[in-house]
Amino acid sequence: MSAQTFFITGANSGFGLAIARAALEAGHQVIGTVRSQAARDSLLEHLPDAHAVICDVTAFNRIPGIVAQAEKDHGPVDVLINNAGYGHEGVLEESPLEEMRRQFDVNVFGAVAVAKAFLPLFRERRRGFIVNVTSMGGLITMPGIAYYCGSKFALQGIFEVMRAEMAPFGVHVTALCPGSFRTDWAGRSMVRTERSIADYNSLFDPIRAARREKDGKQLGDPAKLAAAVLQLIASDAPPPQLLLGSDALRLVRERISRMEKEIAAWEEVTLSTDG
Repeated sequence: MSAQTFFITGANSGFGLAIARAALEAGHQVIGTVRSQAARDSLLEHLPDAHAVICDVTAFNRIPGIVAQAEKDHGPVDVLINNAGYGHEGVLEESPLEEMRRQFDVNVFGAVAVAKAFLPLFRERRRGFIVNVTSMGGLITMPGIAYYCGSKFALQGIFEVMRAEMAPFGVHVTALCPGSFRTDWAGRSMVRTERSIADYNSLFDPIRAARREKDGKQLGDPAKLAAAVLQLIASDAPPPQLLLGSDALRLVRERISRMEKEIAAWEEVTLSTDG
């Protein structure tokens, strides 16, 4: 694969940092966005060859200007890695709507705003690759992460439409759906709602405890995910979504199996509404 220019959001940690490192090592140019000067310093400390740009993805109106300036400074972007986001954990009844709004502002509106800044550029150039980092939580659900799963389910649908709309212009769009990886997602990056309703203790307390205990010990290796992303970028026929991790594969297959059984069990009722 010839050298390309990557624009990676949330590049100072987790998947963003791993992909940025792998891209640089493969000879690509990397423009990495971060939210603060401290994060910018951290990124450049780890990857001095990266071009660090401060960009809050929730500052929607500023994003097109930031993208335009990045291309002016560093040339046309070939690959967008739409990675910035975070996880929210909390029982639905206990979790304020303000926390849902923030989750969607960052994970959904921010990701879409960044992608929309690149759509006209990629369309006019008749090339480009958009990798939208969603989650296995965009295809399956678990108690205690309703807002997070909701945001990732939304992205799955939006980006599937984006894929269809951009395909005639030679632009690839793939949703990356990782399982559990050794990142800060379940650690310092996660926002957790305080517990308040005892009825949920038996269901949720073991889930929260297990997630904290597992943090840093997950099977998924971010460096191997980054290698898989470079393999994806090099493909002439990338998939609509790419599962990464054995847990993602197992849980999504289990959900598909359950859905097939549910559809079969209710098929008579389903067909009874045609008239």
